[in-house]
Amino acid sequence: MMTDSYGWRFWAIIGALAITSLLSALDISVISTALPTIVHDLGSGGPAFAWVANAYFLTSTAFQPLFGQTANIFGRRILTIISVFLFALGSAVSGSASSMGVLIFGRAIQGVGGGGVNVMIQIVVGDLVPLRDRSKFMGIIFSTFTIALSIGPVVGGALAEYASWRWIFYLNLPIAGLALVLLSLYLRLEHQKDSASNMLRRIDFAGNAILIPSVIAVLLALTWAGTEESWSSWRTILPLVLGVIGLIGFLALESTDLIREPTVPIRSFSNRTSLPTFALAFIHSILTYWLSYYLPVYFQAVLEATPTQSGINLLPSAVVSMVFAIAAGIGLSALNRFKPFMFASFSLLAISYGALTRLDQNSTTAYWVGWQIVAAAGIGTLMTVTLPAIQAPLDESDQATTSATWSFVRSFGGIWGVAIPTAIFNSQVNNLLDRVSDAATRDALQNGGAYSLATKDFMQSLNSQTTLKSEVLSVYIDSLKLVWQVAIGFGLLGFLVTFIVKGIPLREDLKTNFGIEKDENSLHSPPGTAESQVIMIKDIVETKSEVVETAERR
Repeated sequence: MMTDSYGWRFWAIIGALAITSLLSALDISVISTALPTIVHDLGSGGPAFAWVANAYFLTSTAFQPLFGQTANIFGRRILTIISVFLFALGSAVSGSASSMGVLIFGRAIQGVGGGGVNVMIQIVVGDLVPLRDRSKFMGIIFSTFTIALSIGPVVGGALAEYASWRWIFYLNLPIAGLALVLLSLYLRLEHQKDSASNMLRRIDFAGNAILIPSVIAVLLALTWAGTEESWSSWRTILPLVLGVIGLIGFLALESTDLIREPTVPIRSFSNRTSLPTFALAFIHSILTYWLSYYLPVYFQAVLEATPTQSGINLLPSAVVSMVFAIAAGIGLSALNRFKPFMFASFSLLAISYGALTRLDQNSTTAYWVGWQIVAAAGIGTLMTVTLPAIQAPLDESDQATTSATWSFVRSFGGIWGVAIPTAIFNSQVNNLLDRVSDAATRDALQNGGAYSLATKDFMQSLNSQTTLKSEVLSVYIDSLKLVWQVAIGFGLLGFLVTFIVKGIPLREDLKTNFGIEKDENSLHSPPGTAESQVIMIKDIVETKSEVVETAERR
């Protein structure tokens, strides 16, 4: 039955989860503006610097399904606490790093914890809130996430410039400490306890032994392609092919009776609502990262903004997506229909990305802010809608694994959302380099150089050569134009896939084995209050009534 009001412990848990989401959001965004300072301080250049970000994304994505499966075995509380602890440990290692290798290792540990944090937040909310209302509460948590995501680049740049880049990572420690205290005190959920040996036997070791290296292989290929290696290089093709074969083998194994509790149950894809909605979540994630990675290229290369100013220029999209995520969550709960939000989201994305194809050095601030807002509305509208739609036709017992799979699909889509536009951008730059008259500049821009040189400093270094700067500027503008044109296609694809989705109502009741423990600390009131005592008496009376009714039936 749907709860009319949520008690103090519920809100304490929601608050703890919101604080926990700060960790993941800050870490995603705070590193971007500080990376040049970090590279200079540690004395490492070349491809290694990219792995400060890539190591996090690789481990975060690869380990998410494992958290979903083991949360059913060991319970939500311990997995959530472990996730935050791993994130804090990785932050401490990264902050104290004396070399790039140690920093990358710390980031990899952070990624495991960050991936677990993202998954466990979804799972815990699913345990506490009926499906129809979940999007509202996820909107609250996403708002915290988005605010942190927005201020991250500014905070990172300021710390690197005025304090030390190490505080970017040390800043996570007090936040993680507060989250751990709140989670330890209030995140007490029921779960079926078993012996350690039985719980270990339930873990899908075989499936994860195939899934994790397969995902890492695919992500390595996508990370290398177009930057360290060409798309035609065997170093790109081999891990990509092996990874795809591994993923196919993983799904085949999960569909058999050999796995007692699958990490990704195949039944999650066996209906006309969940399967196409997983596809929509994937496309949506691609388009989200597409905007966040390539709008800054326009700001810095064409408008000659600094990295910090570029982060500020992106604030409209962060704020608007947050507002629309909350509004869509409330709207979904009220209407109990998710397809209108899907159509609206991809319509806005296709239209706005089409408008972004017209960006050039003469575009007004009103133009790029306005269309950025439209794109952000499209991104936010779907942010809190896809997971409830996926879970609508599935049993509540699949809530944890589908939440983890959804998070994995979104993270996996995010990698493609960087790799695809990067390949398009680099290829188009190479095609247009015959416009550039200076041979040295052509060599610097080709084969991925244009992306790393998309900075205010590089463009202003050409100020004394007006003709050359105009040539380079035209290469950036027309290459970005093709990037946005291809993005329109993904927006239209999402719109068409929405027609396949079968709309069904969301459940209004909540049947879970992982609800808040009912003890002296009542669900609805702080311990010791008169209200909590009344509720305790009511629970006792109801329990006795159930016993009497059972005896009479016998």
